[in-house]
Parts: sequence; structure tokens; C-alpha cells
Amino acid sequence: MGAPVDELIQAALADDDPDGPSRWQAIATLQQRGDLETFTAARRLCAGATATERVLGVDILGELGRDRPFTDKTIPILRYLAASEEDPRVLYSVLIAFGHLRDPRALPSVIDLCTHDDATVRYGAAYALPNVIGRPADPTGLAALKRLARDPDDDVADWATLGLTLTCGQPDDVRRQVLDP
Repeated sequence: MGAPVDELIQAALADDDPDGPSRWQAIATLQQRGDLETFTAARRLCAGATATERVLGVDILGELGRDRPFTDKTIPILRYLAASEEDPRVLYSVLIAFGHLRDPRALPSVIDLCTHDDATVRYGAAYALPNVIGRPADPTGLAALKRLARDPDDDVADWATLGLTLTCGQPDDVRRQVLDP
């Protein structure tokens, strides 16, 4: 089955670069395992003492296993972190994980974080919303996405506009929706 879970976690934690190749190689290997041992270790990391540990736990859970077999157990963990966490890096990772999981049960948590002071967190919300908004699009989620499309941060606004295009259709329709809230 490859390297032990604890060894992979230690390798990921040893890489100081959050986008580092050895960190993400270890995470990808853990995610591919998709087993209960990996889920349990990631869940434990989500309660870690440091933001680095919590980010790692969330990053593992966001794409754990083919067809995401632990989604029903992961969503409550991530929703708890979304409501209780203060570190923007953890919140950003939670939002990206919500987007990967594509589960509408995350929508209330994502909407709550759309107005966060940190632009990186709002960017994560703009990424997650189109993936959890449902089909047809939830009106409250759609309103949050429209607000983000008018965000003062260009990256947030651009990503939200893309999300509106994916959710609502043609770019001209999106421009009208953003301009006519």
C-alpha cells in the first residue's frame, strides 16, 4: 500500500512551502489511499494545535478517495471549522475543500464566509459557491455569488464572475445580473 500514513503526514508537515511539491506529493498519495486510516489521521489533524496541521487535515479531506467515500463524515468537520476557525489559511482550505466535494450541504457555511474581511477567504468562497450552489441554483447562494462579483478585490470578483457564468450561462446575462442586483 506504500508509505505509512504517519510518514506521509510528517513529510507534508516538513515542507514549509504551502504549495511545495513534496507537501502536495504526500497529500496526493494520502488522498489516493482513500481508506479509513487516512480519514482518521486527517480528521485528527483538523483538530491540531497549529494552523499548519489543520490546513493539512483539510487539504487531505477535500479530495480523499475516489468518489469521495467519506463525504458524509467530512462535511460536518469542515462546517465546524468554517464556523469556529479564525486563521484565514485554514478557512481558505476549508472553502476549497467544499468546492472539491461539491456538496450542497456546505452552502450555508460558504455563504457565511462570503463577507469575511480577508480577501483570500472571499476568494475561496467565490471558488466554492458555484460547486455547492445546487441545480437549479439556490437563490441565496446566487445572491452571495453576485455580491462577490462586485468585490473590491479583482481576483475575488473575477472568480465570482466566472462562477456566475458557469451557473447562469452567457457572459452578457452575467453582466446584467451583476449590474442589476
